[in-house]
Amino acid sequence: MFKRSFASKDRAGKSVRPSKRSFREQQKLKLQQKLDSPPVGSTLTSPIITLVVGREPRIFAAHEDVLSLSPFFTAALKGQFYESASKRVALPDEDPQIFSCILEYLYKGDYYPRLLYNKRRVSFELEDAQDLQSLAGRGSVESTVELSGAGGALLKDTVIYCAAERYGLDELKRLALRKQGLQSGITVDVILRSARFAYENTPDSDSKLRAHYLALIIRSRKTFKRSGTFQMEMEIGGSKLFFDLFVAMCNHVDDIVDMGKSPKTI
Repeated sequence: MFKRSFASKDRAGKSVRPSKRSFREQQKLKLQQKLDSPPVGSTLTSPIITLVVGREPRIFAAHEDVLSLSPFFTAALKGQFYESASKRVALPDEDPQIFSCILEYLYKGDYYPRLLYNKRRVSFELEDAQDLQSLAGRGSVESTVELSGAGGALLKDTVIYCAAERYGLDELKRLALRKQGLQSGITVDVILRSARFAYENTPDSDSKLRAHYLALIIRSRKTFKRSGTFQMEMEIGGSKLFFDLFVAMCNHVDDIVDMGKSPKTI
């Protein structure tokens, strides 16, 4: 799972070489290719499924073929969550705000704020993000969400990544991680709370989101070692996060030592 010093594509915030198409356009093209040949009928004429989401239910509606892009919903439409007579799916444990993003992605290939390519800066950025010189700073657009029982704000893209894990949407996981890499100015308590959430809602085999948080903490170690919040979290423990962080830090130190031992080439 661990790559020494995280010198890989999983590194948070690493610059990305621009492609001819924007990330969003690529996502829309892939989804459209799937929708162009649905199993039965067309997307616009497939049955409408009602989705009852949350403990205080909110009602959503979506085409069956669109939902079937997710392996989770393909199974759910045949399983215990589906009321065939009324064409309803109950998702009592899902957050309506997050589910709205999932549906937006299934229909459009992205969710707000969208990932856009800035030709002038030759880089990707988030839709409606504030200019770097403004007081708010980059990443101020809906960067966090409040979930019941979470104990405070969580990074929205982390929650969406975990939802994408449940729904079997690997492309959405990549998109959410890419967007999170564009966020900055996030407080230590939000990062640690989100990291705990990530560990609680991803399998141990996850090598992307978990590694993202480990790399983030290592790169920002000067801030974290002065943080009373981080100290308190470590003393409380109860999460695999801190052992993984210890292993990652050891790998990072080993890399530095190995570099010092490497013979100089002429």
